[in-house]
Amino acid sequence: MQTLEEAELCFPHLLNSSCRKAMRPHSVSMFIYITLSSISLLTVTLNMLVIISISHFKKLHSPTNILLQSLAVSDCMVGFIISFQIMYIDGCWYLGDLMCALYLVSGYVVSSTSIGIMVLISVDRYIAICYPLYYPRKVTVEIAKICVSICWIFVFLCHSLLLRNNLHKPGRYNSCSGECVVVVDNIGEIFDLLFSFIGPVTVIIVLYLRVFVVAVSQARSMRSHVTAVTLQGSVKVTAKKSEMKAAMILGVVVVVFLLCTCPYFCITGVVQDAGVSASSVTFLLFSCNSTLNPLIYALFYPWFKKSVKLILTLQILKPGSCDTNIM
Repeated sequence: MQTLEEAELCFPHLLNSSCRKAMRPHSVSMFIYITLSSISLLTVTLNMLVIISISHFKKLHSPTNILLQSLAVSDCMVGFIISFQIMYIDGCWYLGDLMCALYLVSGYVVSSTSIGIMVLISVDRYIAICYPLYYPRKVTVEIAKICVSICWIFVFLCHSLLLRNNLHKPGRYNSCSGECVVVVDNIGEIFDLLFSFIGPVTVIIVLYLRVFVVAVSQARSMRSHVTAVTLQGSVKVTAKKSEMKAAMILGVVVVVFLLCTCPYFCITGVVQDAGVSASSVTFLLFSCNSTLNPLIYALFYPWFKKSVKLILTLQILKPGSCDTNIM
């Protein structure tokens, strides 16, 4: 029969080397488990709908939507990563050192890629609003796919190099059996903070401030000339309005992203002695961002509502459904 001390261990048979479980009231553990499970399921489901929508319907194959699709892929992966966090609720990792290393490295890669995609979205809107004549000729679906691929590859290579010691010998930094930690040296931490947070966030803010200024200027210009436009001019005005609406929606996505990620990076990256509860709350907020993005699309994009309806009713299985005009 297990003693009380053995019951508190991750691996009771490793009495001298096992980590201790995080002892919480059962109600608290169940609340955390249900919350994380719900967020994980909702995040994966909603982002899969975004991925399927943009992949299936040809009318949605635009440079901006390619970036949104890539963001949905990274958000979907966040949902899967949350499921591993659920297994680690009691502070015990049972999946082995290799899986621990892959889980932590994946978290670094996915979170940094999300930020990289946000930078690309900001650049996309900056060019579309500030250089509207240049945008259709130079910013194509193929260019968007190349930029997304470069972003994923660059982030993967950087973090593989940054965390090479953890990958080379998984578990080397564990202080006891059942622990799952990753260790980065001081130079690596500074590099990660600069290139995964401070640098990209600065670029995003600067570009969107510029977009906001230009969008306001264009809106005033359109209002002042609205009574003296030809049919051709009306088409141009409509196009500009469409681009500015897209900028506004993606601006909401960026603002929500910054509100969700800034506390996480500030607590875990800047405040080194942050408590467990503070880190858990900021991680939860960071994870919720991946759930909120598809909800924002559902709120502002009519095409997303239509595509979800067609997906859920299995209309996409019909021949020629990919040519449906849902814009």
